[in-house]
Amino acid sequence: MTDSADYVHWWGLLAAPMLLAALAYAAAAGSAVLAARASGAPAAAALTAPAREAAGLLLRRPRTVPGADTLLRRLGVATVPVAAVMAALVVPLGGRSVTDLSIGVVWFNAMEVLLWAGVWTAGWGANSVWGLVGGYRFLIQGLSYELPHMFALTTAALGAGSLRVGEIAAAQQGLWFALVMPVAFAVYLVSTLAMSFWPPFDQPLGADIAGGAAAEPTGADRLVLLAGRHLMLAAAAAMAVPLFLGGGSGPLLPGWLWSAVKAAAVLALLVWAGSRLPAVRMDRFAEVGWVVLLPLVLLQALAVSVFVVAGWM
Repeated sequence: MTDSADYVHWWGLLAAPMLLAALAYAAAAGSAVLAARASGAPAAAALTAPAREAAGLLLRRPRTVPGADTLLRRLGVATVPVAAVMAALVVPLGGRSVTDLSIGVVWFNAMEVLLWAGVWTAGWGANSVWGLVGGYRFLIQGLSYELPHMFALTTAALGAGSLRVGEIAAAQQGLWFALVMPVAFAVYLVSTLAMSFWPPFDQPLGADIAGGAAAEPTGADRLVLLAGRHLMLAAAAAMAVPLFLGGGSGPLLPGWLWSAVKAAAVLALLVWAGSRLPAVRMDRFAEVGWVVLLPLVLLQALAVSVFVVAGWM
């Protein structure tokens, strides 16, 4: 007979992917609603727009480009959602995650780098000028956000004295890290938008150059690429909860529900910010990433180190 611990583990295996998919759809629907409101269209119909778009892509005939490396392109496209799902494996729902790795923070960051490689590979394999330019744009964007993002993750781990995500959440029982290290939290959110190539950092998808890395994928391939983008945004929003917002801690509600509520709140903030902020040129973002974000998050990490050594954390 299955004991209660095994039951909770298997429930987590089912609930975590369901929550991730629900958050990803909420991001797509929320973006559609904001776009509809900006254009004066009915917002209610926009709630089902992602489902209608997905159905349309599944029915669309794939387009082929002479000389394209179909296997390489599809491998890159498939890598995007796979990386997002694998990153979410270490995100605890309440107090439990699918796998509680001792190097959970490193694992999460490694999966983000895997997504980085997937987008570039999808653009390269398409044998398209726009796809290749979009892939290289994402490389430039990645070089600019990856170090600040990595140090934001490291700062949270430093405050808890552990790379295990569950232990980082448990270390915030008295005070959330978002209040102790606000610069790291802000840098994490900004780099999350860039990592997911979400507005205003969506130039790799080609908002201004005829398609970018998503120029050639059509039909199911395009659906998988765009779904992976939404899944990674949802996974990063959920990861912000144990890193900076105390995990599943909170009054009255069970831990898993607090985790879901906090993740939804972070996701709503990211989607709203993406709809409000102006587009950022890659060269400008690269300059800000290296000259502003990286020094700020390093100073934040230094301050947290001093607090830890002094015994204040």
